[in-house]
Amino acid sequence: MVVIDISVQITNYCPPGLGSPFMPQSGRPYLPRPVGYPGHSIASVLTLRAQPLVFNAMPRRRIALVTPILPMPYDQTRGRFIYETAKSLSKLADVKVFLPQARYPKLSMLRPRTYVYGDLSENYSLPDLDVDAFSYTALPVVSRGLNGVVSSRQLTPRIRAFKPDIVIGYWVYPDGHAALRSARALGIPCVIGALGSDIHVRQGINTVMTRHTLKQADSVVVVSDAMRHYTADKYGTQADKIHVIVNGFNTEVFQLRDRQTARLALNIPDDSEVIAYVGRFIEAKGLIELVTSFGEMCRTRPKLRLALIGSGVLEDRLKALLSEKQLLDKVFLPGGLQPTQVAQWLAASDVLTLPSWSEGYPNVVVEGVACGRPVVATDVGGTREILHEGNGILIPPKNVEALTRALTQALDTNWDHQAIANGIRRSWDDVASETLGVCEKLLQKAERK
Repeated sequence: MVVIDISVQITNYCPPGLGSPFMPQSGRPYLPRPVGYPGHSIASVLTLRAQPLVFNAMPRRRIALVTPILPMPYDQTRGRFIYETAKSLSKLADVKVFLPQARYPKLSMLRPRTYVYGDLSENYSLPDLDVDAFSYTALPVVSRGLNGVVSSRQLTPRIRAFKPDIVIGYWVYPDGHAALRSARALGIPCVIGALGSDIHVRQGINTVMTRHTLKQADSVVVVSDAMRHYTADKYGTQADKIHVIVNGFNTEVFQLRDRQTARLALNIPDDSEVIAYVGRFIEAKGLIELVTSFGEMCRTRPKLRLALIGSGVLEDRLKALLSEKQLLDKVFLPGGLQPTQVAQWLAASDVLTLPSWSEGYPNVVVEGVACGRPVVATDVGGTREILHEGNGILIPPKNVEALTRALTQALDTNWDHQAIANGIRRSWDDVASETLGVCEKLLQKAERK
């Protein structure tokens, strides 16, 4: 039996979910300071709280989940959180995932430059998930305003054949927009899931289409309270249809493990100091600042090492910069890894860092904390809803000096790793239950009409 929480009430803020997954060393619930309040003081805000719903007493729903981001052979970390959510949601409902991918011309000058691009295989599949992958023709910038419409023309008949009760679209534009158009064509509700980068868009057609999609959606799911405020303030999204569902983590994979054992397996000297980064290799992740900071710290810490775990369009530039600073022999570059491998690197590290310029609710920070590792991260998006003085340090973005100070402080601090790991408890099953709760509320409303 699965019990979820879909009623609304005013309460002192705690991270949303089935109870608070955050419990600092003090044993008292951590009350984060949402961005946007005067002085970042604790405020009373709107959260979702429980009214029991017993799913096994209800009809098993059929959910069409649309997203452009899932793990790929050339990028194993891509969309991992959506994959985990969809797998857990499949335990509670009949879920079919639709994976639209823009197909760009083969000329390199006409391909995306902000992420690793690879042609979609006709045989694409993922374990424990029913995926229908397809591609549509696109051109960088030129077709941006039409991508949602073009994608929906292929998406709608596919969704119609599945006969769902509801559609969920993760990534607001163009894919969420395509999902919304398909749902409207079928006369069923649509939930749009905003993840972070998809709402932090520049002025132009993307902003216009993002605003339209969020306003027209029946419900909007965001991954942090900061995003809830941002979505309402920037796009005028109706506050009572925005639901905060923070990400979970694989509790069997990401947990406190012995550092010495992990280092032995990875051939890392036991007396090293290891800073880890996990994520895409793009400039907006603050990687240039990280390499610069690391170079400065190496002058006084000869045993310092940096593990850059991931891949991306910035990789060649990073290697050139590391070579220029004569740091390549101090840096591990294992590439994009599976979750079990990432967990091993986190276990081997002293500190995890994420110096991003913007974030939604960074899952790698959650995973680092779950592994008992302190985190140095920029104070952007929902990061402050995860970190506090007992498990990490927050810094401003694009600030090498602040990053260097914080990493030095983190390495010099005697952290209680068990307390850090004990402070977060939230599984993907929790995320799936809350997501189904949002869907169920819409479906019950539609059935009453």
